[in-house]
Amino acid sequence: MSKLLVRPSGQKGQVHHITPEGAGWTYVGFDVHVLSPGETVAESTGAREVCLVVISGKARIETGDKDFGAVGERMTPFEGKPWSVYVPAGRDWRVTALTDLEVAICSAPGEGSFAPRLIGPDDVTSETRGTGTNTRHVANILPETAPAHSLLVVEVITPAGHWSSYPPHKHDRDALPDESALEETYYHRIDPPQGYALHRIYTDDRSLDETLVIEDRSVSLVPRGYHPVGAAHGYRLYYLNVMAGPKRTWRFHNDPAHEWLMAAG
Repeated sequence: MSKLLVRPSGQKGQVHHITPEGAGWTYVGFDVHVLSPGETVAESTGAREVCLVVISGKARIETGDKDFGAVGERMTPFEGKPWSVYVPAGRDWRVTALTDLEVAICSAPGEGSFAPRLIGPDDVTSETRGTGTNTRHVANILPETAPAHSLLVVEVITPAGHWSSYPPHKHDRDALPDESALEETYYHRIDPPQGYALHRIYTDDRSLDETLVIEDRSVSLVPRGYHPVGAAHGYRLYYLNVMAGPKRTWRFHNDPAHEWLMAAG
């Protein structure tokens, strides 16, 4: 199996644990926990900042002496906007499941100068990108306009039979203002869950050129290169993107071979 594709380790508990060291890069960390009511996960952020994203279910989230109470309302990632909590470096946090719960822990280097905060649906901006079978729906959880040191976090829902992260683009060069260098993880959910999607990751010189078969709850790693995603007919695709790099800004470069699609609408 490709090193860029990480399947869940099980159905309950910590089903993903992706560290910078394990991924072979510098910035992005990503965990997913699937909990039953009453179960708890708790950690310290250390030298990293964290965005706790409630993918589905409801949880009580605490950090230090701050209790955010019940967080979350959707029961699947395909219905409604997400609830999240930002936790700066140097803080402890605790998540207690109030219902069946799926929660993601997105992390990157931080400095601890921002306060913990709730990111509710009213704080999440939405946009629709593309046209035709390139249409997809974006929810900006932690965009570059929101306070954070390294993290960028976004959700995308791609309708069945559509393409996403498309036309193919990349962000692997620290060459602002034209392009920024950002590592990226994709956490995929599929509706219905027996479906699949395709994720191609490739560079101009094809020194990296892999096509991954994406199944429900899998993670794909994008260390560099272009990375379009296609959802199979009949199956909606959700993914949670986590990005981080030396500068906290998203500037991408389209594959010149396919950039004509932008002008074509």
